[in-house]
Amino acid sequence: MKALQITGLKQIQCVDLPKPSVKAGEVLLKLRYVGFCGSDLNTFLGRNTMAKPNVIPGHEIGAEITQVGEECPSDLQVGQIVTVNPYTNCGHCASCRNGRYNACQHNETLGVQRDGAMSEFVVVPWEKVIPVKDISVRDAALIEPMSVGFHAVSRGQVSDIDVVLVLGCGMVGLGAIIRCVQRGATVIAVDLSQEKLDLAMKAGAAYGINSTKENILEKVMEYTDGMGADVVIEAVGSPITYVSAIDAVSFTGRVVCIGYAKSDVSFQTKYFVQKELDIRGSRNAMPSDFRAVIHYMQNTRQSMDPFVSGIVKPELAQQTLEQWAANPGQVFRILVEF
Repeated sequence: MKALQITGLKQIQCVDLPKPSVKAGEVLLKLRYVGFCGSDLNTFLGRNTMAKPNVIPGHEIGAEITQVGEECPSDLQVGQIVTVNPYTNCGHCASCRNGRYNACQHNETLGVQRDGAMSEFVVVPWEKVIPVKDISVRDAALIEPMSVGFHAVSRGQVSDIDVVLVLGCGMVGLGAIIRCVQRGATVIAVDLSQEKLDLAMKAGAAYGINSTKENILEKVMEYTDGMGADVVIEAVGSPITYVSAIDAVSFTGRVVCIGYAKSDVSFQTKYFVQKELDIRGSRNAMPSDFRAVIHYMQNTRQSMDPFVSGIVKPELAQQTLEQWAANPGQVFRILVEF
């Protein structure tokens, strides 16, 4: 079968691998669309220290069931359109003991610590298969990244009385914006790209700040009567946005961190104490977040078309990642079609 493999620094190749066989408790999926995410790009660029060598990337999945192994539930049927929960959990660490399986200490995500789904077929445990109804197989590949944004909103305990600042309007940030709007919060969106800000406004953000032209802190204070944002969701992973989050959050506010900064971040830690902040990490997503995204997609009138920057064949993966690396601000999601 055809698969994509990151074989070296800035190198991704089409390779031929054996088609996997199905064991008891497993499901064989035919991949239709798999999304390239930021972690895949960072692996390609040699910046993802968690990725195993020569990894097959991909964990944002729109697929079709082609075979169901023994000892699987009867409601999993050949021909169903599905997505996949791409995370593992050990069941024994502190996170698992507390029921927060998304943050398992020993998690291995598809396409990072273990080979992913950028291939014609993949076998997964039936427990990780998530059937989708009334959602296209293309849009099924958008569910996982949106669920990461949904989870961050849960971590921030966002409610209808909150003003939420979302730093970064990529796919994850847009997921966070959508979930905040669903909860009745007022959203301030920030990005370098006006195109992404325009989409954030269509998704329900009340205000947009183009950080190439406007001062984030000044505009946030203007929009919040000098109070600052009740919740800040950091969805970039930059030292600049991490510092901006601490500066712009209100006293006794909540800061939710999704992005990984690639270098050390220097803070005025007095703000942690003076503002009595709650600073929270947000990792991956829970099954309830996947269900919430599916429910949104099934009921929204918003077309998912603007969320897809391009659809490419596997043979164009090298060119696609090179172009994305050169213009990262212009991409929402690129899907590989198998």
